[in-house]
Amino acid sequence: MSELAGKTVFITGASRGIGRAIALRCAHDGANVVIAAKTTESHPKLPGTIHDTAREVEAAGGNALAVQLDVREAERFPEAVQQTVSRFGGIDILVNNAGAITLLPVETLPLRKLDLMIAVNFRAPLALSQACVPHLKKSTNPHILNLSPPIDLTAHWLAGFTGYTMTKYGMSLLTIGLAEELKPYGIAVNSLWPKTTIATAAVQMLGGDLLAEASRTPEIVADAAHAVFTTPARELTGRHLMDEEFLRSRGVTDFERYAVQPGAQLMPDFYAGSTIPLAVLGRLPAQG
Repeated sequence: MSELAGKTVFITGASRGIGRAIALRCAHDGANVVIAAKTTESHPKLPGTIHDTAREVEAAGGNALAVQLDVREAERFPEAVQQTVSRFGGIDILVNNAGAITLLPVETLPLRKLDLMIAVNFRAPLALSQACVPHLKKSTNPHILNLSPPIDLTAHWLAGFTGYTMTKYGMSLLTIGLAEELKPYGIAVNSLWPKTTIATAAVQMLGGDLLAEASRTPEIVADAAHAVFTTPARELTGRHLMDEEFLRSRGVTDFERYAVQPGAQLMPDFYAGSTIPLAVLGRLPAQG
């Protein structure tokens, strides 16, 4: 019996990128996977829909439920959670992966962009966790995983993109506080972040092929997430984990297989020592 066989995993932003990779990794174990994202029709410049991922999950050996969900619409969370419970009988794992990004200094940051980042990066993970907790309490090994960085209050990580960092750190603070609140119920709450840039659509738009080839594939984050989910919840909670370090702690030594271009010098992620100039970072799409 595979480790996540029969477990139900609810993943936001799962139509592409890291969310999709986590969905497929869980599917290989025979998990029930809820693909919760906005995209239902493919775009020429941004491929991937909830239905595409659902088909891939089924092909990989999992059971899929595609749910169209804009995480800004928190009033729809109870309905999405009920759909999941009605289909699969419960929820064992919640992955708050959906994110929005605008990298601008406070002086020029449009408030509508700030509102978007607050809604997607901070309010949605809190509200969706709230909606899932009653069902997570019934699981034998419940986990909440937030895709957010370790907190470093050095001004370098704030100046120039204060709004974005505030919302992502808000998500990381949610990990700490919620982990303590849910500890009596044995529900683990952790954050996970990549050590290097990850070859996603956002990175491709940011730096083209050059940056993509200096990145790792989303599968490294998916494997690290799987390692979190298969750890007893009471033994791992309230942590801000980096994908490579956590996998090393679980005995993984071959990281070359995650490189887009084997042998290439890897680019550290933005919150792990990236040297990408701010002027370039500012060209990122408003939502990713």
